[in-house]
Amino acid sequence: MSSVPNQDQKPKNSPSSPSHNEENAWVEGIKTIGLSIILALGIRTFVAEARYIPSGSMLPTLEINDRLIIDKLSYRFTEPQRGDVVVFNPTEELSLQYNDAFIKRIIGLPGETLEVRDGQVFVNGEPIEEDYIAEEPQYKWGPETIPEGQFLVLGDNRNNSFDSHYWGFVPRENIIGRAVVRFWPLDRLGGVDRTF
Repeated sequence: MSSVPNQDQKPKNSPSSPSHNEENAWVEGIKTIGLSIILALGIRTFVAEARYIPSGSMLPTLEINDRLIIDKLSYRFTEPQRGDVVVFNPTEELSLQYNDAFIKRIIGLPGETLEVRDGQVFVNGEPIEEDYIAEEPQYKWGPETIPEGQFLVLGDNRNNSFDSHYWGFVPRENIIGRAVVRFWPLDRLGGVDRTF
């Protein structure tokens, strides 16, 4: 007589065996972690990223160690505007000494003529109101016309900021994104608003 396998017995590698379930759990865990990493890198590269403030050049608007969310997506559809607080890679000249990104406020747009004198910034000969600065600038700069595709950026702490009045204009392609939200410290949680 031939032996008939026991119908109640399950093959060693059946889908419901413990070793197969353990393997599935490991594979699923690795897939989940992999997908999470890909999504995180994609979001950081194309949509938004967190940054911290290392210096006092943007006082009183941004304080040292503030943590911000930088919107990297909106400038794919719109141009930067006066008053935007932007993060940008160092210009060609700056990259000889600095690797880290800078954060400053856009004051001058392509084609405009800017001048700093008598404690004020003038755009095309007209003074602009700046109620966000630490104190009036105590220097003279310009007049200079901003080339197409470039921006003049200044720190809100005008007299203590290494910015465009020292090293020139920021090319559009160097701008990473716009600061939109301060998420740390919690008592200063909120938006980083445009002022113009």
